[in-house]
Amino acid sequence: MAIYLIDPLRDPRWDGFLQSHSYASVFHTKAWLQALRTTYRYDPVAFTDAPPDAALANAIVFCRVKSFLTGSRLISLPFADHCDPLVSNRFDLNNLLPQVEQIFASQSSQYLELRCTGATSVELDQRKTLSREAAFAHHILDLSPDLETLFRSFHKSCVQRKIRRAEREGLVYEWGNSDHFVRQFYRLQVLTRRRHGLPPQPLTWFFNLRDSFGEALKVRIVFKSSQSIAGIVTLQYKQAMVYKYGASDAQFHNLGAMPLLFWRTIREAKELALSEIDLGRSDLGEEGLIAFKNHLGTRSSLLSYYRYPADVSIASSKQGPSLARRFCTHLPPSLLRVVGSAIYRHIG
Repeated sequence: MAIYLIDPLRDPRWDGFLQSHSYASVFHTKAWLQALRTTYRYDPVAFTDAPPDAALANAIVFCRVKSFLTGSRLISLPFADHCDPLVSNRFDLNNLLPQVEQIFASQSSQYLELRCTGATSVELDQRKTLSREAAFAHHILDLSPDLETLFRSFHKSCVQRKIRRAEREGLVYEWGNSDHFVRQFYRLQVLTRRRHGLPPQPLTWFFNLRDSFGEALKVRIVFKSSQSIAGIVTLQYKQAMVYKYGASDAQFHNLGAMPLLFWRTIREAKELALSEIDLGRSDLGEEGLIAFKNHLGTRSSLLSYYRYPADVSIASSKQGPSLARRFCTHLPPSLLRVVGSAIYRHIG
């Protein structure tokens, strides 16, 4: 079977193909790929069996991540929670993936990585050439019930009461995607990442996401008086709203700002007649985050990340991550931003 390599950013068939494919998500779009290229200089490539003069029927999209620190690899896709192979059936996957593996094996890269929902993970679990590298909880909120039913499905003390507390406190909810909103969110993002012992993504990443997605990206902020105390970034594609980033000021956690943010987001998604909110992934060890998303009435499933070849050896240190986290928690925000700007293109 002949395999063709295409650039999704240049191929005129890509947008229509995504619109018609049930597995296509916001992370497959040109907007996401363009933000990756502009910010981190990652080059996208899609593998398909459709010749240039034929309609696209299947594709697996990757970005080439090249780094002198972390090596070279193909990731599908960097910083995406999930990015399923765009195939129509088991036959397509079992024919396309071996060809992708063969082409990859001829290149000087460490590994390729697939980030899959349950839609394709059952098939990939059976492939001996792949190994499951990581697993996460994936949370989806079904928007088909009416607003009253959705509110009643929230955990009474952890969500409902906190929303009422936020309203009593007079917290103000606003949204937009201007430079002002992006910077307000980024200030909170730096605080949150420092609290977790992690550097923040570069500010340019958020500006480039905004520029690529346009009105499909919203920055949603809750203010106490004139001070921003919590914020989230959402992306809209087809009938789904995707919660991608969240941040908050810990000294105001007791006011219920984050539950209020999600409640207002849910209400607006219902007004837009969307079918679901994708609340993204959670590490299986993050019990608090998983509980919070479950308290919003979400259903959870497993996200699986696979690597080829199955026996790839990735150097790691158990001590390194904990030392890095302790280091980051003590850095001033200005230096933490510099660290984030320097390292993220090497992470992918």
